[in-house]
Amino acid sequence: MTAHAQDPGRETHPGWEASANRETSAPPARGPYDEEAELLGQLSEAAGISGWEGEVRGIIRGQLEKMGVCYRTDHLGNIIAYRGPDDEHAGLRVMLAAHMDEVGLVVSGIDKSGLLRFRKVGGIDDRVLVSKSVLVGKNRVPGVIGAKPIHLQQPKEQENPFRAEELFVDIGARNKEEAEKVAKVGDPIVFATRFTRLDERRARGKAFDDRAGCLVLLGALQEKYRVPVYGVFTVQEEVGLRGAQVAAYAIAPGLGLALEGTVCSDTPGSEEHLQATRMGAGPAISVMDAATIHNRRVIERLVEVAGKAGIPYQLRRTTSGGNDAGRIHLARAGAAAGGLSVPCRYIHSPASVLDLEDVVNTRRLLVEFLHSLEEGWTP
Repeated sequence: MTAHAQDPGRETHPGWEASANRETSAPPARGPYDEEAELLGQLSEAAGISGWEGEVRGIIRGQLEKMGVCYRTDHLGNIIAYRGPDDEHAGLRVMLAAHMDEVGLVVSGIDKSGLLRFRKVGGIDDRVLVSKSVLVGKNRVPGVIGAKPIHLQQPKEQENPFRAEELFVDIGARNKEEAEKVAKVGDPIVFATRFTRLDERRARGKAFDDRAGCLVLLGALQEKYRVPVYGVFTVQEEVGLRGAQVAAYAIAPGLGLALEGTVCSDTPGSEEHLQATRMGAGPAISVMDAATIHNRRVIERLVEVAGKAGIPYQLRRTTSGGNDAGRIHLARAGAAAGGLSVPCRYIHSPASVLDLEDVVNTRRLLVEFLHSLEEGWTP
């Protein structure tokens, strides 16, 4: 744990890392959602597949330091920030989780031809991989995912999509020796997707699951709370909710919320009851998924708070998938758990689309919910 110099007047917490509170000049006038878009762009373009979250972790640490928020990093790589009273046991302990990792690929072999073989990290549909631009390793070596050309395929081959095992990454190397100079087995591979504003409210980028949740959590940590609030930026969610499991064991929360960029399928061909969420309709409150039956009191409080504050919301209408709440609610003696998400189209693919107003409203609802807990909570 890196020690920072203590600064009189800055919020600190016994036993925690006190972040440096850098002074910054007043920013120029900004348009709607510019601030959110700027930080989301940095988070989105950072490379951070499961187990290789370092770039994302660096950005988040920098933001916490600017805000003067106390944090520590555990052995698995989770960032655990704290916003609350000096006595961590003064009331209900609340754990908020947003995962830093994204789905991606990892180099599994190098052919004599110089082409890279790979394996998937997390749940990716093989059909979205062909011809996508990627970046390999810490030096971001550019490449493209290649496949057997359609001109050379037999008619039967054209009837089925390629399997990931049939694909390769072409980095332009002429042979294995040349490829090994810039890439090696075990190197992470991320999609080479640039963050783009589509209009004032909507944006395209990679890894909105869950960099959108990270952005929401960073926004919520700007506030101070009278209950112990732990903001956890977790690792390895996409491969089994691993970071949340160890963080929840350490914190032993009484209440937990997973903050996600969740599936949104409000597109042609999807029946309304199967769309899960609708983009632009506000934060999505989870009812049930494959990992958690979300606590009814948490759902009711979120709905109540949203109504009082005039914040639009929706209920997530599918039961597939899972998130960090699946580990949080089972930690130690158990916790009341819920899920609050930003709807994102095309998650677990090279590019997703979201509405920045949904991001802002998700943060608003989260902050109001946390302040409501200061008035009391009954499981």
